[in-house]
This record gives sequence, C-alpha cells and structure tokens, in this order.
Amino acid sequence: MPGSHSQQINEIAEILIRLQPLRLLDVGVGFGKYGVLAREYLDLWVGAGKSPDEYRQWQRQVDGIEAYAGYLTPLHSFIYNQIYLGDAREVAPKLTTHYDLTLLIDMIEHLPLADGLKLLQELRRHSRNLLISTPKIAGVQGPLYGNNFERHISEWRPADFQSFADKVFIPNQASLICFIGEDVEVIRRLVAKKRAAEIRAAFRTLLPFLVRPYRRLKALVQRK
Repeated sequence: MPGSHSQQINEIAEILIRLQPLRLLDVGVGFGKYGVLAREYLDLWVGAGKSPDEYRQWQRQVDGIEAYAGYLTPLHSFIYNQIYLGDAREVAPKLTTHYDLTLLIDMIEHLPLADGLKLLQELRRHSRNLLISTPKIAGVQGPLYGNNFERHISEWRPADFQSFADKVFIPNQASLICFIGEDVEVIRRLVAKKRAAEIRAAFRTLLPFLVRPYRRLKALVQRK
C-alpha cells in the first residue's frame, strides 16, 4: 500500500519529536504521510507564532526516496525538499547528504531479506539513525495501483537485526519497530519510561485499594 496502518503513528511521531532531526530521509514515501507528520511536528510546532509570510519557509530538510512515480502528487512537492525517484537499493549508495534520521516505514518487507539488510547497512553510512517499522505478519500482497514494488517478499523478526549492535525495539502490537543509531540510548530511556508508566497504570487498575497506601508511603520516604 502507498499508505500504512495507524497503530504505529504514536511511536514514530514520538521519536520524531524527541530527536528533532534537522535532516530527515523518508524511504518509500508512498502517500507522503510521514513527510507530512515530520513537517507538522518538526516545522509547524517549532515555528509556532511566526508571521504568515514564514508559514511555508521550512527550516528542516525532508527528503524522500520513491520507486513508483505514479504515487507522486502536488502534496509531495509541497512537503518534501527533494524526492529521489528510483529503487532505494540503487539510490542509497549515491546519496550525498548525511541525515540525522532515516525512516523506513512499512517498506522493508517489499525486499528480500538479504537486500533489506544490505540497504540498511548502506543507509546507516548516510544517516545518524534509522527507524524501521514492518508488519509482524506481512501477509500475502501482490502489485497494487500498477506498482510492482508493492509485493510482500519478506517477513522480519528481531533476530534479523542481530548484525546491528546499537539498536532497540519499540513495543507495538502490530509492527516490529527497530531503532538503530547513535541516539539509541535516548530511545532506550524513552521505551523504559513508557514501560514504567504502563506498569503503574496496570497497578492502579488491578490493585486500586493499594494506590492510596503506596502514595502515603512514598510521601513519607521522600520527606526523610
């Protein structure tokens, strides 16, 4: 699909907001959803209060790679600084920009496993960080909208990323989300914080009668 499911948007947007990349590469732009989200959270939010004349003067570089020209619309021209048209496996070695973050959202399942790993290694040379999301169950999918690249070819597991040391997996029910790169500790802390919040929420839900005594005990400890 030129789009992707909604169940991973929160995690991906949260990483965009936390890292605040100045240069972003979106591999497999499709409909352009994550380019739009990047502009909203990295340019519009940061630039809130600017004059009307500055509304379209983007401060961040958002580039993309798209294999199928039929997906490109005026939206893409407005959102992206540049879109490289072609197979990402052929485009990536020719990149001259070093990006702060590269997105591969619901893209890598369209490649054979060996090709996908080779592409990740190549993109890592051109980017400080990579964020990969792929369906846990890819399912069978053939060409769509006349695009032969839409075929599902591989289904990924955490073990497939073992060659990358600087990685962390972000919990998600529907997608395998892997972050690789120099800012991995920032994302590890973010994941740990979210897990702790989930445990506290479960504690309050399952054992509500213990919440008040716990808060009193915590307050006593903090006063000492």
